[in-house]
Amino acid sequence: MIQFKGCGTAMFTPFKEGDVDLETFAATVRRQVSGGVDFLVPLGTTGETPTLTDEEKLSVLRTARENAAGLPIMVGVGTNSVAGTLANMQLLEEADAFLVVVPYYNKPPQRGMYEYFKTIAAATSKPVFIYNVPGRTGANIDSATTLALARDIPNIAGIKEASGKKDQILEILAGRPEGFSVLSGNDDDTLFMMKNGADGVISVASNIAPREMSSFVGAAADGRMDEAAAMEERLRELFRVLFIEPNPIPGKAAMARLGLMENSLRLPLVPATAKTEGIIAQTLEELWKK
Repeated sequence: MIQFKGCGTAMFTPFKEGDVDLETFAATVRRQVSGGVDFLVPLGTTGETPTLTDEEKLSVLRTARENAAGLPIMVGVGTNSVAGTLANMQLLEEADAFLVVVPYYNKPPQRGMYEYFKTIAAATSKPVFIYNVPGRTGANIDSATTLALARDIPNIAGIKEASGKKDQILEILAGRPEGFSVLSGNDDDTLFMMKNGADGVISVASNIAPREMSSFVGAAADGRMDEAAAMEERLRELFRVLFIEPNPIPGKAAMARLGLMENSLRLPLVPATAKTEGIIAQTLEELWKK
C-alpha cells in the first residue's frame, strides 16, 4: 500500500475567465514537485471541489498525474451520501488514495459514521483516508470511532485530522494500529502533532511555500525538533493569514500576488477584501526576508 506521510499539498484549482485553468494548474503541480513535497491532494476543500463538474474533476486529476513526476496522489471524493461518494470514487479511480470527509449537513451519530466509512471502504481496494473537519461539516468523528475503523477495516489507512481537538488527536495517536497514518489538517497543528508521533500534514501553506513547508515537515519527521520549531516560527504568520477569510480565499490572493495564478474563485466564494490583500502582501514580504 502506498504510504502517505510528510508534506502533502491541498491543491488550489485555478480558474481563468470562469473556466478551470489546466495550464496554470500543471505549473503549480510542477512547482510542488520541485519544492520537495511528498504527495499531492487535489480536489479537496482547498480546491473548491463542490463547484466543479465531473468533467473538470477528472481533468484536474489527470493533469496532476501527468505533472506529478510520480508523486502519490490522494483525491477528495467525499459527499454527504454513500451514492455520491461512490460515484466520485468511480470517476476518479485513477487516484492512488481517496480522502473522504465526514458527511456534512446530515449530522450523523458515531454509529452512522462508522457504517458510512465501512461501506465506502468496502467498495475499493485503495487506501481510504478519513477527513475530520467539524468546523466545516458540523460533525466530529471521535477517537473511539476512528480507532474502531482503523482496527476493523484494513484499507482505512489514515485520517486527516483538522478538528483542533488536541486530546482527541492524542488518543488517536496513542491507540492507532500499526500502519494507520495520522496527518494534520491544520498547518498550525503540524509541529504539535508530529512531536506526538503524527506522520505529516496536508497543507494549505505549501501551495505558497512548498520548499519551506517541506523542509519544516522533514525536520520534524527526522526528530530535529529545535530546527523544526525555528521553521515553524518563520511560517506562523503565513499559517494565520491563510485563514483570516475562509480557505481558499486568502491563499488564492497570495498565489496571485506571487504571479502563480489569477485571483479567481467560483461563487459562493469571492476574492479577498482589500484589507486581507494588504495583510497578505506584508506577510509574503516578511516571509522571504527572513
